[in-house]
Amino acid sequence: MSTFNQPLGGNDMPRFGGPVTMMRLPSADTAQGLDAAFVGIPMDIGTSNRPGTRLGPRQIRDESRMLRPYNMATGSAPFERMQVADIGDVAINTFDLKKSVDIITDAYTDILSHGTIPLTLGGDHTLTWPILRAVRDRHGPVALIHVDAHADINDEMFGEKVAHGCPFRRAWEDECLQNDKVFQIGLRGTGYAADDFDWGRQQGWTVVTAEECWYKSLAPLMSDIRAKIGDAPVYLSFDIDSLDPAFAPGTGTVEVGGLSTWQALEIVRGCAGLNLVGCDLVEVSPPYDPSGNTALIAANLLYEMLCVLPER
Repeated sequence: MSTFNQPLGGNDMPRFGGPVTMMRLPSADTAQGLDAAFVGIPMDIGTSNRPGTRLGPRQIRDESRMLRPYNMATGSAPFERMQVADIGDVAINTFDLKKSVDIITDAYTDILSHGTIPLTLGGDHTLTWPILRAVRDRHGPVALIHVDAHADINDEMFGEKVAHGCPFRRAWEDECLQNDKVFQIGLRGTGYAADDFDWGRQQGWTVVTAEECWYKSLAPLMSDIRAKIGDAPVYLSFDIDSLDPAFAPGTGTVEVGGLSTWQALEIVRGCAGLNLVGCDLVEVSPPYDPSGNTALIAANLLYEMLCVLPER
């Protein structure tokens, strides 16, 4: 009998019943004693187009009910080697984005103080910046794998410095990142100028557009990224709008010509062996996800992130 928490099995309770936690895991009040923790940030006050990501964490948890503990493709059995629980949601201030940013940093400072690796259910992409501040204070500047349709390096949006299009500019300003080890994958769509994706390149970041990913496996790309990151601490931030809307329509700023679900799996599975210190999955908007497939994909990718966490 394992001493680690286990998801509630489908033969013990029908999949449509049981606790509404990630993978129907036990819940916990804090991260104390946990190797990894699922945590939600139900926020959409940083969005600029379609709202609804405040409902993302709850829907992702609901769609995770079909997930089983053993990864048939990779052979990973995370619940046999790690203590994992769902520690609920960060209580943001839904009327004040700037206050919410500080609330998130404080919450993740506490999570990280227990040596726990946070796996975050978003929530709009604003949340990655305050998480990275807490990660920096714990681990120093980190490598970053950022999967997204958008670069999210705006200096301002509507005159505001804090928004879901700005988190990586703010993280750069706060010296959260190892600039020679930042990788942005899946960028695409229309822009305002030919150099819209070049600000990151000017900082030493590697930008891989969606068109560079078409018709190919991303396993070689991830092999190259692993070699360049080495043993540096690394954070993975995955915006669901990196996927083509044929797969994931339930998000606020969809762009055509995106990644496929199998490429998404290659990216996450390609992080195995890296010193991952945190991951997030953001921008799931259930009001635009009538089939539930976007949240279902998000739940699967979060499970895959759990599977590639380093040995604890």
